Order: sequence, then C-alpha cells, then structure tokens
Amino acid sequence: MGVVNVTPDSFSDGGVNFDPGDAAAAARRMVAEGAGIIDLGGESTRPGSEEVSLDEELRRVVPVLEALQGLPLSIDTAKSQVAARALELGAELVNDITALRGDPELAAVAAEHGAYVCLMHMQGEPRTMQDDPRYEDVVAEVARFLDERLTFAVSQGIPEESICLDPGIGFGKTVEHNFELLRRLDELTALGRPILVGISRKSSLGKIMGDPDAKTGTAAASIGAAVLAYERGASIFRVHDVREHVEALTAARAVISR
Repeated sequence: MGVVNVTPDSFSDGGVNFDPGDAAAAARRMVAEGAGIIDLGGESTRPGSEEVSLDEELRRVVPVLEALQGLPLSIDTAKSQVAARALELGAELVNDITALRGDPELAAVAAEHGAYVCLMHMQGEPRTMQDDPRYEDVVAEVARFLDERLTFAVSQGIPEESICLDPGIGFGKTVEHNFELLRRLDELTALGRPILVGISRKSSLGKIMGDPDAKTGTAAASIGAAVLAYERGASIFRVHDVREHVEALTAARAVISR
C-alpha cells in the first residue's frame, strides 16, 4: 500500500504531494514500482495535527481521485462524505483511523458501496494521542478493541471478508508499545483478518537509532521492521518507499516459502 498524502503537514511527506499533479504522478510511480493499492489522504493525522474541514479535505483529494480513475485506490479518511465521493470516483477501500467511531454515517457508506474497510486502533486523537499513552497490556487491549470494532462493522452490513485490521503503530503508543505489538503480532492475526502494518518512516524507528527527538525513521529501518512483521503474519504494508519494500518482501517470501 503506497502512501500519497495530499497535505502540507504530514509527518514524512507533508507538502511533497500537495499539488494534485504531483500526487497523481507519485501514485502512478508507486503502482509501477509494485504497489497493490494507493492510500490517498487529504488530512494529516501526525501527532499534534489539527482537523481540516470537509470542504478542504474534498478540495485536496477529489482532483487526484479524478486523475487516477482505474488505479487501485484507498481513501484515508474518517469523514463519510469524503469516503462516499472517493468511492464514487473508484476507490475500493476506506482506511479509517477511528475504526468507524468518528463519523456515525461512515459504516453505512462503506456497506452501501460494497467497499473494503481498514479498522485501526488509536488511543485518544491525533492532537493529543502521544501526550502520555498508557496500557496494562498493549497487545491484549489492541486485540480486544479491534475484535470489538470488527464485530460492530459486520453488524452494520460490512462483510467480514471485506475488513482488514491495523494495530495503529504510532497512534497513541510509545516506542516500546509499537515494538511489543510487532513482537506479538500473532495475537492480532489470531483475530482471523488480514493485518495491516504502517511503520514506514515512523519516529520510533529514528528513536531506536539513538535520536530521542527523531520525527521520522529511515527507509532501511522501515524495511527491516516490515520484513519481521511479514514473518509474524502481517499481510498488508503501508509504505512510502514502495520499490524497496517490494524487493525486500519478495526476497523474504522466497525464503519463507521454501
């Protein structure tokens, strides 16, 4: 899953693809490099980010969606009206960081359009989620939350086979929480749905390299974490560096399949 943020303030690529033409070109390049789907977002959810209006989010993503019709697309949004417009323009998946809690109409929109849905765990909200995240057992609590949201989504008419789950690396978690989730990923795959891992360039990867103030991590560290997550059962990888991840994961698959 290639990441294309049409935002000025996303943590890693903010501003790089803010122009719709640049965003569309980046998406096409990622597909050529082997991405199975492109995750298009018009609102930053980095720690400390502020919510953008419905009109502004639509203004950012609609021209890109129109330019990319025919490509496999995901819309990264928690707003039902943004999701509805994206699905009308050919998006196949709704990637919702609130796990259908942010907008009461979003589940119905996804069900009506027969869309795939990704449900993510987040403690708190983007503006405050990294202030002081705490858990008794992060993996057990995330697994319980995702199981509950999976049950809810199915109750709203979204087929279970259309749902994937995301533990929300970096969304209300410390560095240790993030790596504990990866170490015990089998407890999440036990829920029976594909697990999406989005650790690409996350600040935790920079911090384990010795920089306590790191805001991002490197591509090399991202690939290392992705390969280990693959070994532990993850099947969808949300990444910024598509070609490098495709090559590393292809090699990992060749080794594991023998």
